[in-house]
Amino acid sequence: MQLLLHPGYFPNIANFAALAQNEICWEVKDNYQKQTFRNRCYICTDLGRHMLNIPIKHIGGENKKQTFSDVVIDNDYKWQRQHWRTLQTAYRTSPFFEFYEDDIAPLYKGTFTSLMEFNLKTIETICDCLQITMPTERTEAYQSKATDKMDGRHLINSKSELHFHQPDYVQVFSDRNPFIANLSILDLLFNEGTNTLSYLKNLKLHFSHA
Repeated sequence: MQLLLHPGYFPNIANFAALAQNEICWEVKDNYQKQTFRNRCYICTDLGRHMLNIPIKHIGGENKKQTFSDVVIDNDYKWQRQHWRTLQTAYRTSPFFEFYEDDIAPLYKGTFTSLMEFNLKTIETICDCLQITMPTERTEAYQSKATDKMDGRHLINSKSELHFHQPDYVQVFSDRNPFIANLSILDLLFNEGTNTLSYLKNLKLHFSHA
């Protein structure tokens, strides 16, 4: 049975574990919601957990609702340069940053308009790094309750804590900070490298069935 997931910005470890363990269908017909992993991810810096946020262009009017697929990135703000410099500073001493740097860097040099399509590109890039197939199936209509799929859409919420056991791995600033769980897949990739996929497949997640 397929699992419904929202395409987030360099999704966290729970989202990518779900992808690595299941057949995925992307939810692309929902309304955009603020303060979710749709336009943010968290990494580890010397000061601890740090948010990278993609600015978007907000619509006016009374309704102010728009579908996720219609959300446009605000490229007037030089967010790509800031994000890439932050990643370089945070992970340049990690074991595998240089190994994957050339795969990740182009995402911060090209111009992207659609937030959703950019997110899907970040996921595709990680799939290429892990040598797994990028899921391509997308929803054709929005359903508040999944009728024929497992539902993992709650994983996009950044304000609710997800309870699952995640084994520690060595993070760059482990000498300064305690282990920080469920960061962006980038944190796991840069620190664990070729062990990333087996780590993801061994995580235990539970989803509601249709």
